[in-house]
Formats: sequence, C-alpha cells, structure tokens
Amino acid sequence: MQQRIKQPDVYKLQPAILKSLIDLGNAAADELEHSLIHLVKLRASQINGCAFCQHMHANEARKDGEQQHRLDVLPAWREVAIFSARERAALAWTEALTQLSTHSVSDTCFTEVREHFNEKEIVNLSAAIATINAWNRIAIGFNFAPNF
Repeated sequence: MQQRIKQPDVYKLQPAILKSLIDLGNAAADELEHSLIHLVKLRASQINGCAFCQHMHANEARKDGEQQHRLDVLPAWREVAIFSARERAALAWTEALTQLSTHSVSDTCFTEVREHFNEKEIVNLSAAIATINAWNRIAIGFNFAPNF
C-alpha cells in the first residue's frame, strides 16, 4: 500500500479547505436540530464507508444524548419505528444526495423532505449532507484512521 499524506498534513497543506468545510458545516447545522445533524453525518459516513467519520460522529452523537439503540439500527432506519417522520425524511434525503452516482433524486423523495422541512431548512440540510460527503472523501482518500 502506498504511503498517504498524514492527517494533520492534509490540512496544513491547505488550511483554507479545513476552515471552509468547518464554516459550511456550521452554517448549515446552526439552523437544524443537532440530533438530526448527527444522524445525517453518521448515515452518510456509513454509506461512504468512512470508519474515521463513523467513529467520530457516533461518539459526538452519544455525547449529545443520542441513544445507543438508535445508532445501532441507523442503517436499517426504514425498518424500525424509532425515528420521527422528520428524521426519516432527512435520512432519505441524505441517502439520495449521498448516492447520486448510482441513483437520481426522485420527486417522491423531494416531496417527502418538503413535507417536513421548509425551503431554507432543505437548503441547510443539503449543505450539511454535501459537507459530510466532502469530509468523508478526504478522510477515506488519505486513510484517516479512528482513534480507538
């Protein structure tokens, strides 16, 4: 396996990327429930297979009071009734935007998210999803490893 650029060096080489992603993520998340943002970040990271981000966001969610049993079944959120309608719409939107390379965003999915979020919230939710997808790609690309 080829040696990758180490985690701290990635952001030292281009600190504006770090700042820009943090600023975008914060701007989007400030207008939505923190518990919802945790679920979105974790679900996108699961889809993308980013162990570093999954570990970090699961820990952050638990620190903020998220229940472990909800995190345990997050990949199967459609099969359980423990997520609210708003959370379910956000998770469907997260999956749709994260999987754009293999699936288009359906009108049904947009209609569902629109039933539970106003236009500004949809923009912020979409920006939060775009941000975690960017973080995932950096972390996976440079083999960031979780600190256990």
